[in-house]
This record gives sequence, C-alpha cells and structure tokens, in this order.
Amino acid sequence: MHAAPVRHLLTWSDRGEPRRQGAPRHERPARDEGPVLRLLREGERYAAATVVTTEAGERRAQGLVAEMESLVEEVKLVTVDVPDPSDHARVFEVLAPLARELSGRDSLDVLLSAGTPQVQTIFVVLVKAGLLPARMLQVLPPALVPDPHPEAVREVVLDVEGFPEIRALREELVRLRAEVRSLGGGLVGDSAPMATLARRLTRVAPSDLPVLVLGETGTGKELVARAIHERSARAAGPFVAESCGALDAGVLASELFGHEKGAFTGALSRRRGLFELAHGGTLLLDEVGELPPRVQVSLLRVLQEGVIRRVGGEDAVPVDVRVIAATHRDLEAMVAEGTFRQDLYYRLNAATLVVPPLRERVGDLEQLVSHFAQSSGDAPLVLTPAAWAALRSHAWPGNVRELQAEVARWGIFGDEVVDVDDLSTGIRTGAPVLAPESSGAPAEVAALRPLRDQVAELETLAIERALAAEAGNISRAARVLGIDRNTLKRKRRK
Repeated sequence: MHAAPVRHLLTWSDRGEPRRQGAPRHERPARDEGPVLRLLREGERYAAATVVTTEAGERRAQGLVAEMESLVEEVKLVTVDVPDPSDHARVFEVLAPLARELSGRDSLDVLLSAGTPQVQTIFVVLVKAGLLPARMLQVLPPALVPDPHPEAVREVVLDVEGFPEIRALREELVRLRAEVRSLGGGLVGDSAPMATLARRLTRVAPSDLPVLVLGETGTGKELVARAIHERSARAAGPFVAESCGALDAGVLASELFGHEKGAFTGALSRRRGLFELAHGGTLLLDEVGELPPRVQVSLLRVLQEGVIRRVGGEDAVPVDVRVIAATHRDLEAMVAEGTFRQDLYYRLNAATLVVPPLRERVGDLEQLVSHFAQSSGDAPLVLTPAAWAALRSHAWPGNVRELQAEVARWGIFGDEVVDVDDLSTGIRTGAPVLAPESSGAPAEVAALRPLRDQVAELETLAIERALAAEAGNISRAARVLGIDRNTLKRKRRK
C-alpha cells in the first residue's frame, strides 16, 4: 500500500476572534472539531503546516497548533498585525509576503474554509494571480451537509478566463514577449548594436510616448516603427505610415488631417486623414525632417491637444494616435538653423531609437542574407569565403536595403554558389561604378555623356554618401568632404 503524498499546508485561524457584525451565527456542533483538524484527519498527509492568526487570536491558535502537532510533523504559527480581519487591503498586505516566502514549496495546499470571508478571498486572489502556487481546498462543515458526506474535502478549481492572474502577469508577459520577438520578424541580427536597439525597443514599446527613430537611409526605420507598434498595447489597432518628403505642404496637410467638401478645387467630398485612419493605433511620419513649417505647426497642435481639424473645417475631431517619427536628418542641427520647430522636436523626441548602419553590424550579414533569400523563396545560397570577405569589407552606403537588392539579384542572375564574380561591381571594387566595365558588348549610352555631366553625377553621389554616413548632419558631412558648410548647402539645394 502506497503512502499518501506529503505536502505543506497553509491555513488561517480565527479562533478566539470576536464575532464581527453581520457574520453568520452558525453554532458549531460538539462533534465538529473545525475545518483544519477535519482536513488533517480525513484528507491529505502533511509534512509541515503554517497557521496564520492575529494577535487577538494567538492564544486560541496555539491550542489549535498543539492539536495539529499530533498529525503533522512540523507546525509553525505566524502572528500578523491585522486589527480587523475583514479589511481586504490589510489582509492582502500581510499575506502577500508570506505567499512569496512559501512560493518555493513543491507541494503546497491552502485551506479556504478557515478564516473570515475576506481572508478566503485574498487566498483565492493570491493563488489565481500566480503569487501563491498552491491547490485550494475546501472542507465542508457537518452542520450543512449529510453525515457522512461522500466528499468532505474538495479541491477548489476556478478556471475563469481573464481572472486576476491575467492582469497580474500581463506586464511581465508583454516584456518577455517583446524581448523574445524584438529581433524577430523584419528586424534580423544579434550583433551588439542590434542587441542594444532590441533592449531599448523593448522598454519603449509598451509605453504610449512618441518615439523618434533615427538612422541612415535604408537601415530599416519603418521596420523598427512596426516592431514598436506590434509590441505595444495598440497592436490590435491600425498601423499607418506616410513619407513627409513625398508631398508638398498643401497635399500633405490634407493627407494627414483630412479635408472637408469644397475645401479646395477637387475636394468633392469629405475625406478622413491619416490621423483619423490611425485612431486607436500608430502613425509613422517618415522623413519628418522634411515637414513644411505650416504642417509642423498643425502637427504640434495635434500632439498637444489630441485633436485635429480637417482642411477647410472648423470642428475639432478627437484622435487617439501614437506618433512615431523617423528621419535620417539631424533634427538638432535643423532646430539650430531654424528650419525645424524646437517645441515640435521636443514633443517628438520623448524617446529615441537609433538604427545602426549595416557597416556597424557586419556580424549580421549571414543572418540577413539567409533571411532575404528565404523571403524571396530562393534556394539556400552558398557564398564562397572570398564573396563573404567582399561583403564584409563593403561600406554599404545603401545599408540593409542595398543588401536586400543584392541578394535578390543573385536569385535572378546567379547560381546556388555565389562567388566574387557574381557580386555587383561596386561591392567587388569597393567603389561605385558610373560606367560599365570594358567588354566585347557595346558601351552604354551613359559612357558617352559629356564629362561635366559625369563629374556632376559623381559629385552628387559623393554628397549623398557623405550625408548618409553622417545621418544628415550638414556640418559633419561638409568636414568629411573638405568643403565649406554653406557650399554643401548650396550644392545640396542645386
């Protein structure tokens, strides 16, 4: 015959407590020795037990402990400072630390039948919140049930979806899921710069603050914005993106805030803007550094007041939108120049994430190549050591976007094994190519253009690469190029 398993019992004792107003007045029959002793005689065997009581009930509880010692190897009495056992808040305050102390027990039972209803309620909350990993037991009183009762000791199971355990663990669950997924999906790589980005993204995403995402062109700023949205409480809402540099001021205002019928020529009906479409979700304003001054003012008003006004309209329309702004430009320098509003910059810059350029995370190249090849449905690619060496030494001015295009080209023109000869000329040589290599094929028309045109094209390319390398900072790019800052500004405008 197998012995019953030994467990640890947690129970409350209110022996000797004065009866509270409104408490039931059931008189315990002489044959009823109470739920705790009935459990020990009719239920499980316990190696240890913890009895909790108040100062008022301590003397009578000591008598209970003495009776329990003949049935349990080790009994501990814990006296807590609870003047009123019907005070839910105070009972929780003293039981929560005890629950943490006992949470390491492998086998723990908590008896719900002893103590005030408030004590029993707190035990249920602690168990269902995952703070007290225990079975909940109920001992049925003989005065209320037939004797003998077929099931005098019951396990209480409350399988209620959305019970306090969900609320208690939600924040931890969101954090852990975000940490696990932050490098998944579109964000690929486990290099040190990407690990730093992942940690910051994990902390930022659950909040509702505006986020400023900085990074060179092609680094994947929109992917970061989508990751923030997917890991936030707004994940079930819409994600809407718009490039601020693609439209002029009038069209951009209409796109963002909507317009009323007749607001301008061609406005034949009311149209909702992107802020209204993103209500309850996230709006990404890409290339926010290109915002015209008039639209900057309107955006600041939305961030401050949480309302928009459609173009041509007078009514304020409430919107609940989290704004993520992205840019490759140096907004601080633009603020100093007076081309970007300082108050808007501070509103957008509640939290900042910097997306590293590919040249600073070359350790992620293998993962990225594999990811892009799988995404396009191509067969697994094998690169020769020489090809990998060329990829690692390349400056990647176009960042991840350039690598994605390169991998796509291999799938079209290359074989399963990629060698140096299969790489783009710029990657093989480490420099951009403006004319095709000499071969037996006819030269392209581009090779026959006037010299000044080719020089101008090379100058434009050099300026673009310098600005990309310096994240849009005109002063630093000018120093790299060895020219005056105003000269660079003039050439850039041209």
